[in-house]
Amino acid sequence: DLIILRNALDLLLPKLARVISRLADFAKERASLPTLGFTHFQPAQLTTVGKRCCLWIQDLCMDLQNLKRVRDDLRFRGVKGTTGTQASFLQLFEGDDHKVEQLDKMVTDKAGFKRAFIITGQTYTRKVDIEVLSVLASLGASVHKICTDIRLLANLKEMEEPFEKQQIGSSAMPYKRNPMRSERCCSLARHLMTLVMDPLQTASVQWFERTLDDSANRRICLAEAFLTADTILNTLQNISEGLVVYPKVIERRIRQELPFMATENIIMAMVKAGGSRQDCHEKIRVLSQQAASVVKQEGGDNDLIERIQADAYFSPIHSQLDRLLDPSSFTGRASQQVQRFLEEEVYPLLKPYESVMKVKAELCL
Repeated sequence: DLIILRNALDLLLPKLARVISRLADFAKERASLPTLGFTHFQPAQLTTVGKRCCLWIQDLCMDLQNLKRVRDDLRFRGVKGTTGTQASFLQLFEGDDHKVEQLDKMVTDKAGFKRAFIITGQTYTRKVDIEVLSVLASLGASVHKICTDIRLLANLKEMEEPFEKQQIGSSAMPYKRNPMRSERCCSLARHLMTLVMDPLQTASVQWFERTLDDSANRRICLAEAFLTADTILNTLQNISEGLVVYPKVIERRIRQELPFMATENIIMAMVKAGGSRQDCHEKIRVLSQQAASVVKQEGGDNDLIERIQADAYFSPIHSQLDRLLDPSSFTGRASQQVQRFLEEEVYPLLKPYESVMKVKAELCL
């Protein structure tokens, strides 16, 4: 089982690395593209498409590191006997402790492990299964967050997963483009997250040196966890290789919210031009309420800037409004953060997997 766990982790590691690599390319290309940020799924300050993608990448990088760690930490059981005492081997070698330890090391080396457990019962501790499936469950949480974001962005028409030319979004509504890949990932990720409960309960009921409570359960949950993670990563790689962004939709949404965000900058510009902060604040408050009413009550566009341009009070800064409303001035250091994150954390982490980066994901829809 330990050999199978190690080999299974070796299959997942390059797949996760490829997903991170594809998303890194996506983030780099769109590092400076402003987009509306959301907190509580309500409009917040601006970020960039690339910076948001780096939130996804950072979680996956943690998963990659944890997968590698749990893989490298695996220890072999070695030759320990029925209750872990090595009594039968000691008898075989006529009481020679050194030969027993040599055999233990030879078998461990032969199996490809650097270390073996010194202490075991009849089996290796089932805490190992908990550690492995905890990492896979954490990966499931990361993927669920990523694919939920993609699904929400698809609803906003800002981003879509790949959509085949002949793909049918809905049998009843031919215009629909349902994010079925992301939905599949979320569905499988929820299952993956629940599987860690099995090894937790199995480890807790291992009486003394061992009971058979574990056997049938482990045959199911360990295999399911790796098969589920494998399918998720194949699907997520396919998604990350074909993400589509709609900048004009993003730009339109920014135009709807940016005037309200820019009010503080407008007030500061007026104060610099000699205006009263209190008077300016009151003017902006009234105009903002009027513009909000147009948006909410009438379903119209945000016309706050037009109202400011039409108000003679703000004439000292009319020529500055375009600059004050430049979306790129509201994204802070997002693009620099993307660049630094990719160069200092992501690319070094992916370096050991360079030889397998060109493999494409095979996906049957």
